[in-house]
Amino acid sequence: MPRLEPGDVACWVVKSSSPLDVVAPGWAPGTTRELVRCLRRSYRLDLMGPGQPCLLWVSGRDRPGVHAVGELTAVPAAGGSGPEVAVRLTRLAEPVDRADLLADPGARAAEVLRMPAGSNPSWLSPAQYAAVLAQLAPVRSPAART
Repeated sequence: MPRLEPGDVACWVVKSSSPLDVVAPGWAPGTTRELVRCLRRSYRLDLMGPGQPCLLWVSGRDRPGVHAVGELTAVPAAGGSGPEVAVRLTRLAEPVDRADLLADPGARAAEVLRMPAGSNPSWLSPAQYAAVLAQLAPVRSPAART
């Protein structure tokens, strides 16, 4: 793949192999958390900046897919075990399953689907990001539940 340019990236994808209850215990659907996610060193880190869309991809056997959406809140910085980035994410009521994205012509070519063990961060093109957004279930905050 050729080197990414800023206009190629509509959304960053940060990954976790741990379930959300391990990543952020007590994180309820519809609520927002500020997290710091580890990244792999790459030129991509220079393309990342505050306010850019971001989603959290949970890998593994138990419902792999998009589990939270939000934005970057900082540029990547050095962390204890390598580069990391601060994000603000809202947990989805229902994850967008990997299988559903593979079945979607607009999303199936996404890097995170083609190479699940690939780079962190990964990215989505504008068409791929639109396909993910189209599959989001409405998020209801706990306060709205009656």
